[in-house]
Amino acid sequence: MQLIRERAHARAGLIGNPSDGFGGKTISFALADFSAEVVLYEWEDVEIVLSRQSQSRFGSVRELVQDVRAHGYYGGIRLIKATIKKFVEFCDQQGRTLHERNFAVRYDSDIPRQVGLAGSSALITATLRCLMRFYDVEIPLEVQPSLVLSVETDELGIPAGLQDRVAQVFEGLVAMDFAPEHMRRIRGYDCGVYERLDPATLPPLYLAWRPAASEPTEVPHSNLRARFQQGDRVVHAAMAELATLVDEARRALEAGDAETLGRLIDRNFDLRRSIVPIAPEHLEMITVARQCGATAKFAGSGGATVGTYGGSDAAFDALTRALNAVGCRVIRPRIRTPG
Repeated sequence: MQLIRERAHARAGLIGNPSDGFGGKTISFALADFSAEVVLYEWEDVEIVLSRQSQSRFGSVRELVQDVRAHGYYGGIRLIKATIKKFVEFCDQQGRTLHERNFAVRYDSDIPRQVGLAGSSALITATLRCLMRFYDVEIPLEVQPSLVLSVETDELGIPAGLQDRVAQVFEGLVAMDFAPEHMRRIRGYDCGVYERLDPATLPPLYLAWRPAASEPTEVPHSNLRARFQQGDRVVHAAMAELATLVDEARRALEAGDAETLGRLIDRNFDLRRSIVPIAPEHLEMITVARQCGATAKFAGSGGATVGTYGGSDAAFDALTRALNAVGCRVIRPRIRTPG
């Protein structure tokens, strides 16, 4: 019996987000610390096996309400179903005939949920990798993030950009350019320009997340795209500056200039705050980190922060204590290297 196991890792946006969905630029990295795992094996029918996260039994109505507030109404099954559908349609469009063997899919994830670490796209990416192996289908690396994104935007109506999926497909530290003049049409999908950078150029970083402050990515981005499409000058100016921060950050990384990188990280959050409402519990994470002398911005849509802290154990310990006091967990992230 053929058994296939694939993983995709969480990601953190270092600089530039949320401009990735608006023709901007970003730098992000894949986290070795957290991942979604999908196991696919031959089976008599096509079956998606419930995971431990797909909770449908509760001790009380209050427990159900708490679960919905933290995790939303939908689990991983809809993501996997949508991925299978999109994969089959992609193969049909490419004229690729698929064999008739069936399979079952099991999945699990230790990525903190709905705190902006891209747990949903990690599950989709891992599922796509399993399907590619099971059906012996090769999809160009630069196309895979766009296919993953289409699962969320086209099938499930989730507003998102390419950044998360690029970082999870390419892994490591990745610079991305989504400027309209640089986008390319490959296999029917719009693809940006992606370049792996040397993770050794990164200064010491911290990552913090607040499990009790989770919210779906749809919430902070609910009207941002509409404002952008309507020509909102404030939104357009912010997105343009976010892209320039990425160019400056690349130069800072190449020069080993952690101070400048930290300043750019802080500016990134301030720009975001100027165009998107920030939940008080998310703003508190930023404020507490900055009060400790660290820099801070959202790692994704909200609920997790990333930044520089100076590098010493004493500085990290002080930052950890302060963030722990407001309900956050803190780590020194490890970069997931490609391969």
